[in-house]
Amino acid sequence: MTHELLFLIPIAFAGGLINATVGGGGLIVVPGMFALLPRILPAMLLGSDKFSAVLGHAFAIRQYARQLAVPWSLVLPTALAAFIGAYAGARAIAFLPVHWVRPGVIVLLVVMLAYTWFRPTFGTQDDSRPVTRKELLSGLLIGMAIGFYDGFFGPGTGSFLIFLFVRMFHFDFLRASACAKVVNMATNLAALCFFIPAGMVIYELAIPMGIAGMAGAWLGTHLALRGGNAWIRRLFLILAMSLLAKLVFDTLRTL
Repeated sequence: MTHELLFLIPIAFAGGLINATVGGGGLIVVPGMFALLPRILPAMLLGSDKFSAVLGHAFAIRQYARQLAVPWSLVLPTALAAFIGAYAGARAIAFLPVHWVRPGVIVLLVVMLAYTWFRPTFGTQDDSRPVTRKELLSGLLIGMAIGFYDGFFGPGTGSFLIFLFVRMFHFDFLRASACAKVVNMATNLAALCFFIPAGMVIYELAIPMGIAGMAGAWLGTHLALRGGNAWIRRLFLILAMSLLAKLVFDTLRTL
């Protein structure tokens, strides 16, 4: 796999950079792995991607936490709920067809994009307050729901998390992005609870890609902290529109 790694490492670097800012690096990494390694079982590739993504998320969290005041009292319970939800979502795949989810996700993306697009000040200022019990409960519910979605289907998890942290808790895009990384890492860890015991992680791929993802995360957090909320907001809209286009294309292709 040495030859393939020459291409996968820069792909993982780009994925780590995108994940560190607005999420969605899997839109680059997963298709790249499938194209370069068509003979390997998809579950093996997905397990390897989750492993490398966790390394990138962990490094991004470390970088953000050094520069921002992350509200751990809200984020950690939300991440734990997301972990549980992601595990439940992964188990639910055996009982529910995934293609039922896609139309609903498309609708949610359209609503999210429209809301963000027509509110230029959305997420540009941090108006967060000390976490109340009501907000903590909201965080637990959001974590459980988004975690279930990530375990069951997945695309756009980071974007949905950022949007909900801005909308529900009045964070700016920068703080919301930092918080989303913690929750997203929890959902990936939940997936690894299945992939690792099942032997579905190719470590000779996952470890080099994880190191490349960490390098990408370093650059991504540096750019995000330097560019601020306006820069992240533009990236967020671009990624959400790209994801929407992909899901619409996939839906039309299967009709």
